[in-house]
Amino acid sequence: MHIVADENGTHTHAHGGEHHHDHTHTHHHGEYAETDALIGYMVSHNAHHAEELKEIAHTLRHEGRGEIADRIEAAVADFARGNEKLSEALKMIQG
Repeated sequence: MHIVADENGTHTHAHGGEHHHDHTHTHHHGEYAETDALIGYMVSHNAHHAEELKEIAHTLRHEGRGEIADRIEAAVADFARGNEKLSEALKMIQG
């Protein structure tokens, strides 16, 4: 077994017949509120950038650069899926 201490607390890792990890974390009051706010901000921020990228793709398509527009639109779809997962995580955090 070895013990690792970091800014999040002490972690003990036992290695033997089975793989086992004990994790002890110490969190300060208010830490979760900051995390909640950051995730909420990121969801909004990502949505804003996705809208900007949609406009760029639209312009490129009208310029006859459809292949580039296709790639950007695919990236926007990926942003949307990621944002959905972040939103779900935020709901879980908020209970």
